[in-house]
Amino acid sequence: MATIVTNSAQKSKRSPVIFPKNQKALTQLGENIKLARKRRNYTQTLISERTGLSRLTIRKIERGDGTVSIGHYVAVLSVLGLVDDLTKVANDDQLGRKLQDIKLMSKQG
Repeated sequence: MATIVTNSAQKSKRSPVIFPKNQKALTQLGENIKLARKRRNYTQTLISERTGLSRLTIRKIERGDGTVSIGHYVAVLSVLGLVDDLTKVANDDQLGRKLQDIKLMSKQG
């Protein structure tokens, strides 16, 4: 019987699979964050100091890097005063409502 040895550090460093359409959305988010930072005349260094994140991580966020944790994105959005914008994500679930309506209509009889 063969024993498979895995490197646990390698497992925790697994990168997410991000399809091109989704990467486009992340890139747009990063650009929006960068513009918001610049509008406020904040430097990457200032954001880094206020969040405790490295400047490299701030740069990755501004590029829409999918390997950066959503918690780090939230930290940056918080410094920019934009964290409440996250509550708008999936708020108006049109597809879910349509599916629910179809199911409700089929139960009528």
